[in-house]
Amino acid sequence: MSNKSSDIRNVAVIAHVDHGKTSLVDQLLKQSGNFRAGELDKLAGGQHDLIMDSNPLERERGITILSKNCAVTYHSEDGKDYRVNLIDTPGHADFGGEVERVLRLADGCLLIVDSFEGPMPQTKFVLTKALECGLEPLVVVNKCDRPDARPDAVIDEVFDLLVDLGADDHALDFETVYASAKEGWATPDLDQIGTDMRPVFEKIIKSVPAPEANDEGALQVLVTTLDYSDFVGRIAIGRVFRGTIRRGQRICRIKRDGSITQPIKIGRLLRFSGLGRVDTDEVRAGDLCAIEGIEGVDIGDTIADIENPEALPTVSVDEPTLSMTFRINDSPFGGQEGTYVTSRQIRDRLNKELERNVALKVEQGESGEEFNVSGRGILHLGILLETMRRESFEISVGRPRVILHEIDGKMHEPLETLVVDCPESAVGPVMELVGGRRGELKNMEPRGAGVSHMVFEITSRALIGLRGRVLTATQGEAIMHHRFDRFVPLSGERIGRTSGVLIATENGPVTSHAVEALSDRGVLFVKPGDKVYAGQIIGEHNRENDLPVNITRAKQLSNVRMANKEATITLKAPREMGLEQALEYIEEDEVVELTPSTVRLRKRILDEGQRKRAERQAKAKDKAKAGA
Repeated sequence: MSNKSSDIRNVAVIAHVDHGKTSLVDQLLKQSGNFRAGELDKLAGGQHDLIMDSNPLERERGITILSKNCAVTYHSEDGKDYRVNLIDTPGHADFGGEVERVLRLADGCLLIVDSFEGPMPQTKFVLTKALECGLEPLVVVNKCDRPDARPDAVIDEVFDLLVDLGADDHALDFETVYASAKEGWATPDLDQIGTDMRPVFEKIIKSVPAPEANDEGALQVLVTTLDYSDFVGRIAIGRVFRGTIRRGQRICRIKRDGSITQPIKIGRLLRFSGLGRVDTDEVRAGDLCAIEGIEGVDIGDTIADIENPEALPTVSVDEPTLSMTFRINDSPFGGQEGTYVTSRQIRDRLNKELERNVALKVEQGESGEEFNVSGRGILHLGILLETMRRESFEISVGRPRVILHEIDGKMHEPLETLVVDCPESAVGPVMELVGGRRGELKNMEPRGAGVSHMVFEITSRALIGLRGRVLTATQGEAIMHHRFDRFVPLSGERIGRTSGVLIATENGPVTSHAVEALSDRGVLFVKPGDKVYAGQIIGEHNRENDLPVNITRAKQLSNVRMANKEATITLKAPREMGLEQALEYIEEDEVVELTPSTVRLRKRILDEGQRKRAERQAKAKDKAKAGA
């Protein structure tokens, strides 16, 4: 018998990057009435904003990386108390693995759209996933306090997007709330500015369906997320779809391959309360829970009744689109800064990541010292690398490679939709850069005062390294977003860096004298005092060829040349590269060296003579292949 858990609402919060999703959730938590003054800040580790973005990387970058959920009790205008489970999801397509699995927890979704920007590529991505899960959107037009807000046009654009995605009539008849998460108000009618966030809660209660619930049926719990504790091991987090789960109950686990484990006794059973979890004796159908004591539990498993084990549909995740080679750091500076430097330690860390990162794939490389790691994009893999750096790993990483697919006997590569918002004065340089990589302009329109909105189609291969060049050409004012669209036949055209690099020939500290002498040769990545080694990339050459240089050369002093004469010299500031920029910059014969405190670029083969021999052999091989 199926009924409704009428007092529960499970709602996923989805949005494009930087449309105010986490800020809106902050306001919902603060105004829910579930926390005493100062309690929320204390639970969030002293943070006063972006409470759900508890990961340091999330706060630094201003994006949601890991999906999280919290629960609040809301006293509605109809006099009833409702339990609202809010499921915060990442807005970037690179973290689509997080989105796909946690949407299975929800019965509806809160779609947050910027009142000026409107639907963007990531909006389309997360909304597509929500519709695939059968979730109907409740649209929140956020940032309505902006002077350039255009909420009515944005609502029309959301409607058009839903039509393009093939949404049914019920989804097209969506409810709308206008809000300003920054100022803490929401309203169903812009003619009457709100005073609090109650309209959002009321719309959730009325428009998000209560979960289907059969408390008396055979138990079914779908595991969508894993947590880990050094004391109890893996903690399974999921939703009870049928039956009631109780503390100490004996259950079985149905794996993703369909096999059923021996009976297991549940340890602690927890339900979500506020930002944390509390012990409970039972959790009924329709609610979310965390379960301890199930050894070997994995994402996509079904926790089921022993007498009548029935599996739920497992979590499906899109295939990775990008691959990189992770290997040990074998540079002359290897092991000087990090704690974990061996291939065994890197392998163990990657295997640990696989336990919760369902969009990641790891395979053994050509040697025992390297691993082929595949993910959703440079940001997805870059976050993993940055996390490993902060955990004191040393690692070197090769150039990102797009994963090709064979379709009807021919190799195909992914094509993406690229959206660029930039000042009108920078339209020409942007179109020249994108067009130079065979990008095709599909649409261009004005978007606010002096801003142009351009939509391109471009291959994923051509996107590697493009962001940095567009930002340089627009003085950092361009905003770029992209998402996968379809596969197209592979073009044989090589797309890469148009300029060569400056390569250090000696080990030692960088000198001011050498920096001054090389300033007209290109842009340097190092500054005086930095330690370098032979084979390290220390700058970008202003010509197409690579140039070996001595960046450690000291000035010879004499009675004529005096040391204090250098005090009047002004040196150019070096170009500082972040992790993602470095990964996009390198070529096939180069790697990025990562340590807890440094990001360096280097040639894969450090010795200049060996590099030249390898280049000759590669050219001879290409020539022989062309002749065949």
